[in-house]
Order: sequence, then C-alpha cells, then structure tokens
Amino acid sequence: MQDAQDPNTGNPPTALVTAIERILRPLVKLLLSYQLTYPQLIRMLKSTYVEVAEDQFKVNKKRQSDSRIHLLTGVHRKDVKRLRDETRQDQAAPPLVSAGAQIIGHWLGTGEYLDGLGKPRPLPLRPSATDGVSFESLVETVCKQDIRPRVILDEWIRLGIAHEENEHVVINTGAFTPDKGFDEKAFFFGKNTQDHINAASHNLRGLKPSYFDRSVYYDNLTESSVEELSELADSLGMQALTQMNKQALQRQNEDKNTAEASFRMNFGIFNFNSSSHDESE
Repeated sequence: MQDAQDPNTGNPPTALVTAIERILRPLVKLLLSYQLTYPQLIRMLKSTYVEVAEDQFKVNKKRQSDSRIHLLTGVHRKDVKRLRDETRQDQAAPPLVSAGAQIIGHWLGTGEYLDGLGKPRPLPLRPSATDGVSFESLVETVCKQDIRPRVILDEWIRLGIAHEENEHVVINTGAFTPDKGFDEKAFFFGKNTQDHINAASHNLRGLKPSYFDRSVYYDNLTESSVEELSELADSLGMQALTQMNKQALQRQNEDKNTAEASFRMNFGIFNFNSSSHDESE
C-alpha cells in the first residue's frame, strides 16, 4: 500500500478530505430530495462502519472484538455490539431486475438475436414453424422457465426497455438501464456507484494492478456544444458497452462450468454536464 500519508496517524490527508467533501455534495443533494435526513444517514453510516471494520480489517483472519471495532471506527462499544447482532438486510437484486439484465445481455451479445448490422433484431413473441428464434425462446434460454416471458415483457414495457410492434418485441435504445422504475434505477445506482468508488479508491491507495478510471473534461463550452458532445457520448458509450457485453457473455459461457469461475466484473461509462458556474453539483 502506498498512501500519501500514514493511515495510522489519525490525520487523514487534506486532499482526501477535500475529495470526500466533493463526493458528499451530490449525495446529500439526492438524500435531501427524498427526505432522507441527517440522523437517518448517521444510522446507516454507523452500521456500515461496523460492518466494513468487521469484514475488511481483520488481523490474521481472527474474529474482531467489539473493542477493536470501537477503536477502528469510533462507534460506541454498546452500538458495536448491537449492530453486530442485527441481521443484515439482503442486498440481492430484485428477481425481475436480475433476470432482465441477463436477458438483455444475451439479446445484445448473441449472434442469432442480431441483424446484419450486429444490432438486436425485433423478435416475434413466440417461435414460428420456420424460425425458432423468439422472445419466448430468449427468456426461456436465460431463465430456464423460472419466469414467464409475458411477465418479463410487461415489466419491460412499463419501464420503457422494450415495446411491441407488428407482433414483435423491439428493444429500445439504451436498454442497459431503464428510464422508468425507481426501484430498478436505485438498484443500478447503488451497484454501479459502489463499483466505481471501489475502483477509484483501489487506485488512490496505490494498489496494483490499477483499474482503468479516466474521464474527458472541458470547462469552456457552449450549451449547443455540450448537447452535441452528449449525443456523441451516448453513441460511443453504447458501442463500447455492446462490444464489452459480447465479449463478457462469450467468456462467461466458456468459464461458467470451471472451478475458477468465481470472479465478477463491472464496466461502465458515464457522461455529465453542467454550467461551470453551478456549484451545486
């Protein structure tokens, strides 16, 4: 580990404190937008401090004592004991979200579901006598008949992920994440932001190998230029995501029956713009 300052001194680097403050501003803006108050956030922080200290800062893989977690986190011993005894909330993806993401990935990454340009082709709801490729067969291939295709399709229509046209199911542009459905968007917000911070903090701590984490940023742009660049970002981003999805799906199909297949990956792209005078973001 190569830190800018000894982490055991109790005096965190000023640059890190400044960076955390920048991260907290948009987070607090989101929390206030949904009336999630400071006392509620403190309760979550306290629980998370105890959980991370217990799981990630063990000495010689020994079970942590309440006293050591208290010393690491500053959380009172009584609270440490209470929080360690509480049952942790399940963080698994909602079933339809998890299944939907896998189905979309399979649709975008498998040749038989693509047209001549490599784009997802409209699928008939059910297989025909001449073509066995259909939305129904796609869902059953991924879900093994655990979830009915009609349930998936109705949910996708509600979320704006797909629509029906001429008795075919058509996937909408940018279907990696839904435009509608707060619970679904909140799930991906947590999952993707968590992994982005994991990668960035790994790099900040000087651990190797480092993760790719770069961005392109310019300040002196007109609104029209930003709009054009946003369209370019959407186009390039979808190209990169689609190509990565194809490769990852192929590798997963090759790896999934091996004993070593216990790793996961998350590749993402973001685009943001705002007036340079707007300090609220």
